[in-house]
Amino acid sequence: MRTLTGMASKTSSTTRERRRAHVPSLQSAALKRPVLPTEFGAKVPTTVRQRYLNLFIDECLTFCPSQEEAFNKALEEEKMVYSRSSSRNIYLNVAVNTLKKLRSQGIRQDEELTEVTIYQKLKKYILTLEQLKEHGYPQAHPDKSGRAVVFSGEEIKNSDSSCKVCCRCGAEYLVTQSGSCVRREECNYHWGRLRRQRGPGGLETFYNCCSGAVGSVGCQVAQQHVQDGRKENLDGFVKTFEKLNRLEGNHGVFALDCEMCYTTRGLELTRVTVVNSQLKVVYDTFVKPDNKIVDYNTRFSGVTEEDLQNTSITMRDVQAVLLCMFSSDSILIGHSLESDLFALKLIHQTVVDTAVVFPHRLGLPYKRALRTLMAEYLKRIIQDSVEGHDSSEDACSCMELMIWRLKEDAKLNR
Repeated sequence: MRTLTGMASKTSSTTRERRRAHVPSLQSAALKRPVLPTEFGAKVPTTVRQRYLNLFIDECLTFCPSQEEAFNKALEEEKMVYSRSSSRNIYLNVAVNTLKKLRSQGIRQDEELTEVTIYQKLKKYILTLEQLKEHGYPQAHPDKSGRAVVFSGEEIKNSDSSCKVCCRCGAEYLVTQSGSCVRREECNYHWGRLRRQRGPGGLETFYNCCSGAVGSVGCQVAQQHVQDGRKENLDGFVKTFEKLNRLEGNHGVFALDCEMCYTTRGLELTRVTVVNSQLKVVYDTFVKPDNKIVDYNTRFSGVTEEDLQNTSITMRDVQAVLLCMFSSDSILIGHSLESDLFALKLIHQTVVDTAVVFPHRLGLPYKRALRTLMAEYLKRIIQDSVEGHDSSEDACSCMELMIWRLKEDAKLNR
């Protein structure tokens, strides 16, 4: 197994960064930051005092229940520092020590959100059976072991059909019994999503990859058409099972993300990453698809031919590891996690989906992108690498979003 230990350090935020994640939402309130009055001939310049007052406010905002309380506490701390100082140098020394004290107080607040606490608080966000069906999560077949069923309004063509629809350009094409294209046809497609914005003539719809209009010739050319195929092949699924929990009231909280490539049978797993509630990568491996690869999908997956060259890990190997790691009561977090569970051929019911927790204002079938949620709520840009997505970054982002959500809930309940 090829593990990617370096990814953990690349994507894990520092404790201080995680504590600051919710500060912008507090700062957006109507209250203005306090400003110290200018004092001529003061023992410490007002500009120096104001700078440290702002630093105190930043730290107090990370653990105070309201902006007003954060401002008042910061003012009290600054006033105490000033009263204890007879000169500018002494003020700086005392102020630095006070800043360290406030930071440690914020860290202690974060440490109170233990894995057990996270597990218990996340229960309110677990999808119901109706929601699992509504969002197309795979369910165990009532009669056939190892087979899944999907409760969705989509009509799925018979997997034996020789006619397929390209999931990139929408063209129909013929395949052999092995899944190979009967004819070599170029696939012209737009890799971006449709976006709508107001223009001179009203709302305009265009692709965000090239600003091309709907119906325009694709900006990307591939050597052949490809299919999704995941919901056509519903055999080979495994289901998590009940276990004795290692800690009372906690069956584990994990976030996961998968990357996929196109094979002759559709999208197949090429990489899986699992992180725990402390944002540590606990499992990360490349996976060798069962069928011939026709497109590595590197633009989105970040997985290259070189990454899979020496990989011998199969889907079955991954399933065995995950069944040992998870129980049926483990909380799995992901963004549109049904897509990952189809890639893993894994049936699991205890799910928290960030696409559901942070819904699109128009409702289904619309969903907000993970990078949009991270930019809006945690003020951080992800998925900006030209080399494609990073599954460890996406998994950590889902976990961070839910921890942020729990902290916001705690503030409302105070």
